[in-house]
Amino acid sequence: MKIWLDGGLQDIESARVSVFDHGLTVGDGIFETVKTVHGQAFALTRHLDRLTRSARGLGLPDPDHDEVRRACAAVLDANPAPLGRLRITYTGGHGPLGSDRGEHGPTLVVALGATTRRPDSTAVITVPWTRNERGALTGLKTTSYAENVVALARAREQGATEALFANTVGQLCEGTGSNVFVVLDGELYTPPLASGCLAGVTRALAIEWTGAEETDLPLDALQRADEVFLTSTLRDVQAVHRVDDRELPGAPGPVTAKAMRIFEERSGNDLDP
Repeated sequence: MKIWLDGGLQDIESARVSVFDHGLTVGDGIFETVKTVHGQAFALTRHLDRLTRSARGLGLPDPDHDEVRRACAAVLDANPAPLGRLRITYTGGHGPLGSDRGEHGPTLVVALGATTRRPDSTAVITVPWTRNERGALTGLKTTSYAENVVALARAREQGATEALFANTVGQLCEGTGSNVFVVLDGELYTPPLASGCLAGVTRALAIEWTGAEETDLPLDALQRADEVFLTSTLRDVQAVHRVDDRELPGAPGPVTAKAMRIFEERSGNDLDP
């Protein structure tokens, strides 16, 4: 396998990032996960735009989009896969053993892993921990993911593939790596960005293509919803058939099934919407 590290392709066995890289020592970094289909990246422009927003939120230099595109193309060419997970990681670079940054400049890594299509439906749980809708990292896709690791491990223990968070005021927010949509009385809703959720690329496309409404939702909307589905880069639109101990029989329901069909058709017709 070949990966891109700071200017060129390297063998995975020889590629090395410094043990003093700020992304390792203090989690000072950002990333994007991009779906690839037969060697082509999906919605790469949107992902690069979000990468830049995250960089600015952390105070990192703007990533060079041309360089990142070259890196993605080189990695995809070197590692053929019918369906892939392209990971773009951009960190604060070599720095001191503390929160202050060094002056060596950022580190850029692009790597690819093969993946498979997700099942049409899945189970989720809610967790007691909250998202901070007013935090310094709110809305940024950073490498500080330990909170998600803990929550996802809890989900796996309970036979689920995702954990859903409320925010500090008890409103439904997001999953560890997904956005959530609910159907109430036949209408499709999703939490607004003000809830503290990530501005998911798939979320934005689903809103545009389905007409879903952004609105504040209490966490217990999950217990009242007729249908629930998740969106993310690798899930696309995925129905939920169980929330905690509540079964949602017949998932995907009609609204979810329509959203799945629309997303598959529209994304198939335009790889960079």
